[in-house]
Amino acid sequence: METPVNAAAGDPTESLRTALVERADALYRDVDFNCIREWKLQNGGAKAVGFLPIYAPREIIHAAGMLPVGVLGGGDAVEIVKGDACFQSYICHLPRSVVELGLNGALDCLDGMIFPSTCDVIRNLSGMWQILFPNCYVKYLDMPQNYQNHIGGEFFERELSLLIDDLEKLGGERATPQRLRHSIALYNENRRLVEELYKLRIHAPWTVPSSELYLIVRAGMLLPVEEHNKLCKQYIDAVRASARRPMDMARVVLRGCFCEQPPLDLIKTLERSGCYIVDDDWMIVSRWIDGDVSTEGDPLANLVQAFLQRSPACPSLYLQKGKKGDALVEATRDARAEGVIFSAPSFCDPALLDQPMTLAAVKNAQIPCTSFLFAENTGQFQTIREQAGTFADAIKLS
Repeated sequence: METPVNAAAGDPTESLRTALVERADALYRDVDFNCIREWKLQNGGAKAVGFLPIYAPREIIHAAGMLPVGVLGGGDAVEIVKGDACFQSYICHLPRSVVELGLNGALDCLDGMIFPSTCDVIRNLSGMWQILFPNCYVKYLDMPQNYQNHIGGEFFERELSLLIDDLEKLGGERATPQRLRHSIALYNENRRLVEELYKLRIHAPWTVPSSELYLIVRAGMLLPVEEHNKLCKQYIDAVRASARRPMDMARVVLRGCFCEQPPLDLIKTLERSGCYIVDDDWMIVSRWIDGDVSTEGDPLANLVQAFLQRSPACPSLYLQKGKKGDALVEATRDARAEGVIFSAPSFCDPALLDQPMTLAAVKNAQIPCTSFLFAENTGQFQTIREQAGTFADAIKLS
């Protein structure tokens, strides 16, 4: 673990902060999901349900007495051998590494898997999972593309109702309206805490390095929401007490990583190149709903309405209002960013098909931008560091 910039030796606040980041880093590197096995043992064999990026109704899984587990691939810690035998080479890295994790036994601790409607590859992966792991509950979660209440709303409510029925059978616990409201309240708090972290980074990015923020937010993919809320609160308190000082770096927004996650070293490389990342689309499941989901009335209907009305702009979702790129331009201005970096995974159809439209919007707004591709197992970053460093220098010299 690197020493925090400008951290005073023996500072108890920095010591706590370092401990929190180290804990999150250990979870990031737990590609065998040992923490999930331990959680199940400590909770009398309670069940855990995995989900792939980018969205899952975690509130429903939690209300059914199970642990939602984000399955984000193996990163650069897993060598893909068996996974390459199941998928062609001209698709993104994520599904191949997920298959590898499944076949090497790392995901045996999961009693179910939810595959959200993201792209054709994930759709195919859900079918493959049913064949490879017949004893595992598998759900392909279709999400609405029509956002009218009487069409997309009714469709999505049926989808979630079916999911509730399945999870109740799987776990043996009722996801009652009361329990669902309680779960919604916990995840409302989680979204507020994550959003507070993002706002702190916008205000003073030197106090919230993106490499730390990423680890803290990603920890919520493995920890129970109650535990993750505590972790976020402790980290926020440490940030507020921080004595770190600013550096002369370019403020940039990063887009394109909505599904396949970047290697941690890639984030550190961008920071070392002279970039403060002040907004991003990593781990968007943690920021999916803008604001709180209501805990009054019908909780299932409230989840549906929140999805329909307050989902983020995302390459895999139909854009109901405005034009592609408008949300990115607005986010760039809100974050007081000086430029945009498009960082998409290789062979990611939704991100790469979306990019020309968002790129045009950014250029029309006269916002400097650059782009590169990555894979979750990328190991060499020198070229990216040089490109990002040149981009940051150009911003500062303009």
